[in-house]
Amino acid sequence: MQQLGLLVIGDELLSGKRTDRHMPHVIGLLAARGIALAWAQFLGDDEAQIAAAIAQARDRGDALLSCGGIGATPDDCTRQAAARAFGVPLLPHAEGIALIEAEYGERALPNRVLMAHFPQGAALIPNPVNRIAGFSIGDCYFVPGFPEMAWPMLQWVLDGPLRRLHRADPPVEFSLRAYGSNSEGDLLELMEGTLREFPAVKLSSLPYRGDGSRPRHIEFGIKGPAPDASAAFLWFRQRLALRPDMTIEDLRVP
Repeated sequence: MQQLGLLVIGDELLSGKRTDRHMPHVIGLLAARGIALAWAQFLGDDEAQIAAAIAQARDRGDALLSCGGIGATPDDCTRQAAARAFGVPLLPHAEGIALIEAEYGERALPNRVLMAHFPQGAALIPNPVNRIAGFSIGDCYFVPGFPEMAWPMLQWVLDGPLRRLHRADPPVEFSLRAYGSNSEGDLLELMEGTLREFPAVKLSSLPYRGDGSRPRHIEFGIKGPAPDASAAFLWFRQRLALRPDMTIEDLRVP
């Protein structure tokens, strides 16, 4: 199954001037379609760094969603970075320019039309808010940083070009909390054994040092295809329950 990654671009996110809203929304869009986000990366407005991230995603064969940096101001360099990553020139896109001119008339020139200069061979992603399109090249999809524009455009991508990634049987996750004197290190052999027995699943462990409301514990999650995750969780839980002084609180069980 092809993996899907997310780039969120903008110096304002790295400086703390703005807080990212894209990643949680994208995770929700994907979950509704049975898709898991494989990775995410936050980058500033640096053409070389953005180009390198795009090229890495392309070389891995990943699908890529990218939010931000496709405007026409000097700090917007995602369009240029995409062209650089694919080794093609940045060229005026006739259909994209026509959409901007239809929306803004004489005000489209000389600057707004620059937002329709895309990597050679790019396809358009429709923008329902102001008709200034995003674009795609290869399996990489680029939308603005403004959520009110980006989110419906991403939905169009997921239900159009990336519809093939939809899954009727998305991965499931079962989880529990383990209370007791054991540390993660004490349970490492059990965790590794679970992954050997059930290679189709992923196992996560989150230790909590404890506070006034809840004692020290470890939260375990096992995620994967439903039959594998269910069997792995029960296998892991049964062996965990045999350990002395261990108390288990089930959170989500088969």
